[in-house]
Amino acid sequence: GPSKPGKRGHGVRIPRQGAGTVVLLGAPNAGKSQLLSTLTRAKSEVAPYSFSTREPVPGMMPWEDVLVQLIDTPPITVGYFEDYMHGIIRSADLALLLVDLGNDGGIEECQEVIDKLDTTKTRLAARSYLDEEDVGLSFTHTFLVPNKSDADGAVERLELLRELCPLDFEEYVVSAKEVTNLDELRRAIYSTLDIVRVYSKLPSSREPDYKSPFTVRRGCTLLDVAAQVHKDFVNNLKYARVWGSQVHDGTVVKGDYVVHDKDVVELHHD
Repeated sequence: GPSKPGKRGHGVRIPRQGAGTVVLLGAPNAGKSQLLSTLTRAKSEVAPYSFSTREPVPGMMPWEDVLVQLIDTPPITVGYFEDYMHGIIRSADLALLLVDLGNDGGIEECQEVIDKLDTTKTRLAARSYLDEEDVGLSFTHTFLVPNKSDADGAVERLELLRELCPLDFEEYVVSAKEVTNLDELRRAIYSTLDIVRVYSKLPSSREPDYKSPFTVRRGCTLLDVAAQVHKDFVNNLKYARVWGSQVHDGTVVKGDYVVHDKDVVELHHD
């Protein structure tokens, strides 16, 4: 039937970019914008007051030679949850749930975020999956990210958080402002995305293009890479030669070859 006119901002769609997509979630003032700006060097409006992020803000986080998309989002409270957030959380590869260790209300606010999502079909979990019993119920892999670890009383609040909100999420305690533990968080994000980088080389050139790797999920095949290189390659791929850790240099493979991290591929087509 005809769709009802939605609220403004209802159709917020952020095109996927980079090797994976990570969404930042949290209560007002949990420090999402600060984390985005530190990890991506993006200029989200970082302000020390609540609700300064009114709409999703994407940024790109560099990791070695690839980029990962991070999306800062408006805060979630019991009374405030933008409709379009369902799509953003569901399509993310990973969610970071930030908790404010800098203020006594932080734990309760974190619980509010989880409670709010639990009233919907878009929820957070220790891994991503779709519920087979309940159609439409989806769970997004989540890291718990207690933030502002440098604040007075943060240590005590962290203990309370673990006691009062026992979540089975992987936990990364950080200070976005003081840049504490962010390298560890970056590495964890990247390894969770389980990305394989593939460098393509033209038959006519001696050196591959090391500047812009193609990225696919671990377990993907040469055909998945070919699809990214050029849409015509998928139908016209004859074979490829591969240089990498798992094969002899220049080994000839077909489309079903499973690529490994840092493989160099030379695609040959009709």
